Amino acid sequence: MTWDVALILGIDGLANGAVYLLAGLGLVLIFSVTRVVFVPFGDVAAFAALSLAAFETGRTPATIGLVLTLAVLATLVEVGSLIRRGETSRIPKAIGLWLLLPAVPCAIAWATAQFAAPQAVQVAASVLLVVPVSPLLARVVFQPIADASVLVLLIVSLALHFLLSGLGLLFFGPEGSRTSALASGTLPLGDGFSVSGQVVLMVASAIVLSALFFLVFERTVAGKALRATAVNRVGARLVGIRPTRTAILAYACASLLAGLIGVLIAPVTTMYYDSGFIIGLKAFVAAIIGGLVSYPLTALGAIAVGLVESFASFWSGAMKDAIVFSLLIPVLLLRSFMSTHSDEDEEELDQ
Repeated sequence: MTWDVALILGIDGLANGAVYLLAGLGLVLIFSVTRVVFVPFGDVAAFAALSLAAFETGRTPATIGLVLTLAVLATLVEVGSLIRRGETSRIPKAIGLWLLLPAVPCAIAWATAQFAAPQAVQVAASVLLVVPVSPLLARVVFQPIADASVLVLLIVSLALHFLLSGLGLLFFGPEGSRTSALASGTLPLGDGFSVSGQVVLMVASAIVLSALFFLVFERTVAGKALRATAVNRVGARLVGIRPTRTAILAYACASLLAGLIGVLIAPVTTMYYDSGFIIGLKAFVAAIIGGLVSYPLTALGAIAVGLVESFASFWSGAMKDAIVFSLLIPVLLLRSFMSTHSDEDEEELDQ
């Protein structure tokens, strides 16, 4: 391997790492607040990419039908819950929150498709369209079992991914799509090397969004509520923070990140209805490196995953995914040696 090849692979790895960074932040956010390993995160990103592709070809995105279907289900679940608790006076508010509010981005997406809007509007509409997906899924699937064990939540999350894959095939079909680049031109690096504008946009977006992520958590009331819930759910409830609301907010923020990922990667790779699964898995490796709690370590893990994937694809394209996932082995061993085990844990193992 020459230095020229290494530089090219390094740039490609940073671009991949930028995507995994954003996805890792979303996974850690959801897990820290709700204890859910949100496996369908990548599916939401794929839906955003396919929505943008539909806009560019002059079609109405099938995501509209998916969002409206989930909105109806979430509304029925919420209304049924209110009736059982005898809180029928809150039904109009529930309908507005779970049905009418998700219909707003659907209406925007429909209008965007009808009037052939410019690319910037199409990108914004694609991102907004998938923002309600994760909160709606959370209301239908995860909120009723919020107190279940992490293992149960993980199994349900995995099953939800396969369900979404089936729905993706139903709504979008098996054909793949790739969109036009969001940024044209190249950035020269000297000695004949240059970086495409799309790669620069991906890396810059990851940096800017990570900075905004930090500012929201440190400076806003909503961010502090999310942090409090992540640290101690019972304590947050005692000071007036409702974990259910913060959970929905966490899902919405993660869905926004997934939508941005989808529109960023759509120009550089062909996206299918199930393409998001592998993205979510590699972001999960980065989140595991961060212990599913540390955002800085997750960011470093994402860059490491991107670089390892890039160089592994040079050595063996068929084995690159196996090499990336093998990163989990030393990380888990290290965390096992560094963690402290109580006597109660040892007694449970003996039994």
